[in-house]
Amino acid sequence: MGRRMDPLLSLPTLGLLFLAAGAPQPPPPSLHTGDLVFTRSKSGRSELIQRASHSRLSHVGLVEVSPEGVFVIEAIQPVSRTPWRRFVARADRRRVTVARLTALDAAQLERVVAAAKAELGKGYDARYRWDDERLYCSELVTKAFDRGAGVAVGQRQRIRELGLSTEELALAGRLGIDADEAVVTPASLLAGPGVELIASDVTLEAPKGAQPGARPSKK
Repeated sequence: MGRRMDPLLSLPTLGLLFLAAGAPQPPPPSLHTGDLVFTRSKSGRSELIQRASHSRLSHVGLVEVSPEGVFVIEAIQPVSRTPWRRFVARADRRRVTVARLTALDAAQLERVVAAAKAELGKGYDARYRWDDERLYCSELVTKAFDRGAGVAVGQRQRIRELGLSTEELALAGRLGIDADEAVVTPASLLAGPGVELIASDVTLEAPKGAQPGARPSKK
């Protein structure tokens, strides 16, 4: 037989449950063109990137809100303009983290996204070289902010200075990755000055309040 609930405890407990069930839930954050969107990807290199950068995030792209919908400009193979739902579906547990440079106005952020879109079709750089022939995800974002708004984001670090073991550095060398190459990780973009965290590790299936050319709110 089941244990009988103490009536002196049951009413307050049930009351708390009812209050919690009826509590209003915060609305999903709105997205703006130029927002940075981070994920923990399911790619074969995701775990290595996480360990190297001491972060749970391994991929980043730029949000574009257009009359056709919400897209993410991202350096995959090739650099692509990915519909939002497809981008979220690729993320681990369908979770994303969104951040914003609040010091930039809408026109500046439009230029940042335009600079990223100028690279559409280029191949993914699996060797993480700082050139324009091929691009990796955080390189695309860093260069877009530099060329579109003259703003420096992220911090370049040599691969050998990241959190990789001797064996992992040796493996990188066999893959053609130069340990002395300076790279920007997704984690360094999120940790940079002036970057405001908008949403952390959430599922945004259908962004609400996303408006083309919307001016980011300043807090």
